Amino acid sequence: MLLKFKKQTSFRYMEFGFADILQLIGSLGLFLFGMKVMSDALLRLAGNKMRSILATMTSNRFLGIGTGFLITSVIQSSSATTLMVVSFSNASLLTLPEAISVIMGANIGTTITAWLITILGFKVSMSAIALPLVGLGFLFTFSKKEKSKNWGGFIIGFAVLFIGLQFLKDAMPNINDNPQILEFLSRYTNAGFWSVLLFLFIGTLLTVVIQSSSATMALTLIMTAEGWIPFEMAAAMVLGENIGTTITANLAAIVGNYQAKRTARAHLIFNVLGVVWMLLLFYPFLQMISWLAQQLGSPSPYLVAAAIPVAISLFHTVFNILNTFILVWFIKPIARLVAKIVPEKLDPEKAIEEPKFLEMKMLQYPETAIASLIKETKYLYKNAIFEIVAHALNIHRKDIISELKPKAVVKKSTKDFKTDVRALYLRKVKTIYGEIIKFAVNAQSNLKLNESQNSKIMELKLANRKMVEIIRNVLDLGNNVSKYLDSDNPHIKKVYDSFRKKVVKVLRVIYLFRTEKDKDQYHQKLLILRQNARENIHKGNLEIDRLIRKDLITTDMASSLVNDTDNLNNLIQELIEVAEILYGHSEISFKGKVTINEEGKDPIVPRK
Repeated sequence: MLLKFKKQTSFRYMEFGFADILQLIGSLGLFLFGMKVMSDALLRLAGNKMRSILATMTSNRFLGIGTGFLITSVIQSSSATTLMVVSFSNASLLTLPEAISVIMGANIGTTITAWLITILGFKVSMSAIALPLVGLGFLFTFSKKEKSKNWGGFIIGFAVLFIGLQFLKDAMPNINDNPQILEFLSRYTNAGFWSVLLFLFIGTLLTVVIQSSSATMALTLIMTAEGWIPFEMAAAMVLGENIGTTITANLAAIVGNYQAKRTARAHLIFNVLGVVWMLLLFYPFLQMISWLAQQLGSPSPYLVAAAIPVAISLFHTVFNILNTFILVWFIKPIARLVAKIVPEKLDPEKAIEEPKFLEMKMLQYPETAIASLIKETKYLYKNAIFEIVAHALNIHRKDIISELKPKAVVKKSTKDFKTDVRALYLRKVKTIYGEIIKFAVNAQSNLKLNESQNSKIMELKLANRKMVEIIRNVLDLGNNVSKYLDSDNPHIKKVYDSFRKKVVKVLRVIYLFRTEKDKDQYHQKLLILRQNARENIHKGNLEIDRLIRKDLITTDMASSLVNDTDNLNNLIQELIEVAEILYGHSEISFKGKVTINEEGKDPIVPRK
């Protein structure tokens, strides 16, 4: 008896030894490589459009499902879609309900891959044309056009995928030559519902290890076609793949913020819930799939092993569509559950001069890079710039956003501030300004930006440059405000109070422009204030002439007023222009690149 067992064991290993295992692994690697090359090429071809659709989608759950299905169908990778969704959630481009709906659509979109493998890998022999396709794709790579090169990459990846699939089929041990394999597997396939749970676990584990549900699906389909495992066990493996594919997003979310983690957990919960209800209806559901397959002209998967790949693809599609249709009505409860599992966690307070939203992982996509730049620039503008301008002119910020009239705000202000504008700039602006420009330059250098995206980054660089100019203008103006605030000369004091009143008006309207919903109303007010600032230069000069003629101010005072009239005009213009760029529709045209100052030169230097 023992001798017989040893003979059988040696026979099995002789027929399928270590070299055959290596060949199987190599075949799987070739399949995965083809899938990656094809997916990456499709991402380069359609990625910008797909990400643009994803970034601008509305909160409509069905639109989200359609978006997820479209993106995954086009780029042929549910993992790429979910990673994109996690990144967009991390950058606050997608809300949690939106992200969940996109992932639901991605689950349906990923079933296209199974049909692709089933139809072209089993029903049609691709091996005869795969190598010629590689040659055709290779010719495309010689093109000078980037689009043609990407099409070449897609064709090569598509062909290599099916070459790998053919190698996988050939590398699988033949049941006729190795009947003991069926004897070995029968120990695990005849244990009823426990076998279902075991193969579900095997499907999950394989997908986690291989990091590709498509590769696990290919292995499952080949094992069914070769007669290794019956229909029920293959269906259980597919359910396991649905759970295993969520690991990719959860791993990516480890380094993300709480929003990214919530999106990844939602993906896991959605797929697990689907598997749970499917296990409750497992056998009746498979009977229904068998009936449906026969209605479509395929033999019963219970009777013919060659019919199982079609039935499994059908099972995969119908299950994911039904799961989405059932759970789409529970997006909000799922979102609430995930919010409890992953509570909101504010990032630890950084030193005040450090950027709060610029992270290297945001440079993965143009959309996330631009979103980070916008958030960082807005934060700098509404906090540091607002504070520095207000304090430089001896005005309290809370008074600016109050309902006090500008005249009352100016009258209420005192000389208690003792604001050092340059120190505030060095502490709150300089480092962040440099990091924003550096981040923007990296985005322009390392990402493939379209014209609109490049223009937006140029706009943001310009906005930051103008904020530095704002500080320079208010530095000069603020020095003289402090000097003449308690002057014994009522004329000079009156003029500088009028300057401050104009700035209060502008800052208040900008505050309302960025916080109120009716932006058009406040945008029109800003345009009027900007026009008034231009016209006031002439009026201001006439007033200075009058004060000099009547000997009401000294020569030094007149000199200060001439310079500060220009400073005031520039300050108002730049405050409004930055507000338009960040919160409205900018009318700025770009005639050249905006770059960081030359190394060693500080943009904030007193004017002579």
